[in-house]
Amino acid sequence: MEITRQQYEYALERIEELLPTVDDHTPVNDRNAVELALLSEVVIEYESLHFPVDRPTIAELIDLALEERKMTQKELAKEIGVSPSRINDFITGRAEPSLKIAKRICVTLGITASAMLGL
Repeated sequence: MEITRQQYEYALERIEELLPTVDDHTPVNDRNAVELALLSEVVIEYESLHFPVDRPTIAELIDLALEERKMTQKELAKEIGVSPSRINDFITGRAEPSLKIAKRICVTLGITASAMLGL
């Protein structure tokens, strides 16, 4: 079944109304919890079709993780044993890390292997 924009917008509004009535202690068979779950599925389906989100690139993953950890490219380079210019190559997309270096980056920055591999 295709979800219309009108149905999507109704679902968003109704979710906002339901959110205050449901918390982690609400039974799963509670009427509001069930409605919230169903409407959430409507929103997820509509958004995945109309607002797809691309997976981040390796460059974006590294750059974001550095920013979150308030770490510099130079610090990362020292930590994983490569030159700062090599880190810059990864971040600008001029090069991709080898599997060995990618593993070191994942461990150092807390990036999951599946994200680094684009899975």
